Amino acid sequence: MRSNRFGIRIAVSALALAVSCGAQAVTDEDILNDANTPEDIVSYGMGTQGQRFSTIEDLTTENIRYLQPAWAFSFGSEKMRGQESQPMIKDGVMYVTASYSRVYAIDARTGEEIWQYDARLPDGIMPCCDVVNRGVALYGDKVYFGTLDAKLVALNKDTGKPVWIKKVADYQAGYAITAAPLVVKGKLITGVSGGEFGIVGKVEAYDPETGDLVWTRPTVEGHMGYVYKDGKAIENGISGGEAGKTWPGDMWKNGGAATWLGGTYDPDTDSLFFGTGNPAPWNSHLRPGDNLFSASRLAIDPDDGSIKWHFQTTPHDGWDYDGVNELISFNYEENGKTVMAAATADRNGFFYVLNRENGDFIRGFPFVDKITWATGLDPKTGRPIFAEGGRPGDPSSAEGMKGEIVLAQPSFLGGKNWMPMAFSQDTGLFYVPSNEWSMDIWNEPVSYKRGGAYLGAGFTIKPTNDDYIGVLRAMDPKTGEEVWRYENPAPLWGGVMATAGNLVFTGTPEGFLKAFDAKTGEELYKFNTGSGVVGTPVTWTMDGEQFVSVASGWGGAVPLWGGEVAKVIKDFNQGGMVWTFKLPKDRVASK
Repeated sequence: MRSNRFGIRIAVSALALAVSCGAQAVTDEDILNDANTPEDIVSYGMGTQGQRFSTIEDLTTENIRYLQPAWAFSFGSEKMRGQESQPMIKDGVMYVTASYSRVYAIDARTGEEIWQYDARLPDGIMPCCDVVNRGVALYGDKVYFGTLDAKLVALNKDTGKPVWIKKVADYQAGYAITAAPLVVKGKLITGVSGGEFGIVGKVEAYDPETGDLVWTRPTVEGHMGYVYKDGKAIENGISGGEAGKTWPGDMWKNGGAATWLGGTYDPDTDSLFFGTGNPAPWNSHLRPGDNLFSASRLAIDPDDGSIKWHFQTTPHDGWDYDGVNELISFNYEENGKTVMAAATADRNGFFYVLNRENGDFIRGFPFVDKITWATGLDPKTGRPIFAEGGRPGDPSSAEGMKGEIVLAQPSFLGGKNWMPMAFSQDTGLFYVPSNEWSMDIWNEPVSYKRGGAYLGAGFTIKPTNDDYIGVLRAMDPKTGEEVWRYENPAPLWGGVMATAGNLVFTGTPEGFLKAFDAKTGEELYKFNTGSGVVGTPVTWTMDGEQFVSVASGWGGAVPLWGGEVAKVIKDFNQGGMVWTFKLPKDRVASK
C-alpha cells in the first residue's frame, strides 16, 4: 500500500483498479429505481423509501443453510469500534464506511481493497455516542460522506481522491455528522448530530458537483431557513412558526432537535422525511411548551427546504426520547382503498402510522412490553397522554441539586434506537429491532456553554428482564399485533433487512448474523462474525449468485451509556470488518 497527503491509501492491484474504473456513473434514475435493481445498492435503505426489502428470491427458508462466507475485509488499524455502516454496491464495487470517518472501496468479487480514504480528524471532536459512521451516498462519479468534525466530503469513485470538502457546521460547538447523506433530485442532502451540546438541528442541500449550499432548513422553531441563488441567501421563512412560540424566552436559540440519523425520500409525495432529536437541555422544566420541532417527523420539500408538515411524537420531551427514527413509506389496502402511509417506531415505545401526504395520525400502539411515561395516545391526534408522576422532578423545587427521581420505561436509549427496521412487501409486516430496559432519571440545574454537554439530567439504565434485553419483533401496522418475537440476551443495536425469500436478517452484539423465517420468526441461520454486529445487512446479485454483506464491530451508544446493561456486554470484543456471504448457484431451486 502507499499513502498520500490526503489520507488516501490506494491498492496497487491493477485488477482492482480496473474493477473500480469499470463502475458506471450513478444517476437520479438509478437512485429512484434502487429497490427494483437487485444487482446494485445505491441508496441508504435499499430504496429511497427505506423499506430495506429485497425482491431477490434465490435465497429462501429452504436453502438458507447453504449460505457461506465468500470473503471478509478488515478495516484495520486500532480504530476497531462501532461499525454501523450500510454497504453500497455498484458495478462490482462495494463502498463502505468505518469508524473515525473512513471510507473504503472494495472489489465485491474478491474482497480486495481498491482504495481507502481517512478523514484528517482534529483533536477535540465531540461525538456523543461513539465514533460511528453509517454510510455513503453515490452519485455521478463521486462518493459522498460526512465526518465527525461536521464536514461533507466528495471523493472520486475510482481513486478515492477528494474532489471537494465543505464545512457544514462547527465541531467545536458540538456538531458532527454520523449519518449517510442522500441524493434527491440532483441535490446532496445531509443532517447534523450534536443534540447533547445545545446545537441547532438542520437539514441542508448541497450541489453535488461543487459543494455549494443550495438551501438550509433549521429544525428548531424560530430559526430562519434560506435558499441560495446566485450566491445570495434569500429568506425562506421561519421554520413553521414564530420565535418563542413553543419555547420560553430565547431557549430556542440552542434548542437541539438534531437530525442525526439522516432521512428517507418518498417520490410519491416528493417529500424528504427527517426525524429530529431531543430538545436541549434534557431538563424539561427549564423549557415549558411543546418545543417544536424537536422529537418530530418532518416532511420537507426537496426543492427549497420548506416544511410541508410535522408530527411530534414526544411534545415537551423530558426523557431524551428523540424523534429521529426512520419514517418508512408504504401502502396498504383498507375498505377497498389504497392508503398512502408511513410508519415509524419511536424511542418512546410507540409505533406510529401516519398519512404521508399530510402527516395526519392514522393509528399508534405500543411495540414494547411496558411504557410508564404515558398511558396511551390520543386516538384522534396521536398526542401522548402523559402519566401522572411520570416526568422527572423539577430540581428548582427540591432540596439540594437534584429533582425527584422517577423510573421511566423505555430508557432513553429507546424502545428502538437508530437501528433501521424493515418492511416486507410480501407479509405486510414491519420487523423492528427493539429493547426492553428502563432507567432511573432525574433532573439537575444546567446552563448553556458553547461546546459543553447541555443535559441537566442524570440516569442509570437497567435491564427489565433477567434473561433478555433485545427483542426482534414482527409488527402488523394495521392492527398493532405482535405477530412473533425473537428474544436476545444482549441489546439489539443493528439494522434489519427483509427479502422476498421469506427471510429476515439482523445481527446481534454477541457477534452473530442471523436469519429468521419472516412469517413465523423461526431462527434458520447464524454465523459468528467475531465481533458484535451493529451494522445493517444488505443483499444483491452478482454473476448469477445472491450475496449478503454486513459490517461487524461492536460499539455505538450501548457500551458508552448502558449503565447496568454493562454487566451483559462487558466481555464483548470490539472489531472492524465487513463480511460477505453468498448462496452457491447449485443451491438455487429451479423456477
